[in-house]
Amino acid sequence: MPSRAQWRTIAPSLPLRWGTKAYDLMAAIPLVVWYGLTVIGQFGVLRGEIARVDLSRPDAMLWLTVLSKLAVLLFAVTVIGLLFARRPPTAGASGIAPRVAAILGTYLSVGLLMLPRPALPPALLAVSTSLILAGMAFALYALLSLGSSISMMAEARKLVTSGPYSIVRHPLYVAEEIAGLGVLIQFFSVWAVLIAVLQFCCQLYRMQCEENVLSGAFDDYQSYKARTFRMIPGIY
Repeated sequence: MPSRAQWRTIAPSLPLRWGTKAYDLMAAIPLVVWYGLTVIGQFGVLRGEIARVDLSRPDAMLWLTVLSKLAVLLFAVTVIGLLFARRPPTAGASGIAPRVAAILGTYLSVGLLMLPRPALPPALLAVSTSLILAGMAFALYALLSLGSSISMMAEARKLVTSGPYSIVRHPLYVAEEIAGLGVLIQFFSVWAVLIAVLQFCCQLYRMQCEENVLSGAFDDYQSYKARTFRMIPGIY
């Protein structure tokens, strides 16, 4: 199979060649469908939760649930909008491994929702829901900062160094792991832990692939990398 550089050389006139807006929109279709289904599902769940709200009898747990569902809904809607608005990539990782890692890192945590859900004490359920809310709210902030550079695969579009990206290089993944921890608590089991560990390992490899691509695409990436942490300020 030709490399991306070779493909751009031998097929410069094709409207759907890699690196064009048309190709990028085609590549985004599976994500648009996925997050579109998420919007539909979350909207139905959110409507049911709001119907349970009784202002005369405040329920903190119910409000946490409503806010977490709303954050997921807003995140999905924002992703869809940015996928249409994003700029085409200028570079990307080669080989199948980075793509597999990106897919598993994005979707593997969905497997947690298919596991049996044990009964949790109210305090632990509140902690879990709070983590999901915090993670999704931070993910929305990171996503808005990333803007038109959003990508599922390891690709270079524009180097973003503002907002949360001025502190850590992968704030969106940090946010997703925080929310994922909340989900793990709700579905805690040996299988759930194994899925979570595998998903996190895929994310670590995905981060490395992205950093390799960005290092080759942007001259100032090394200086940016030197002054930031990968995930946790002051630690990692």
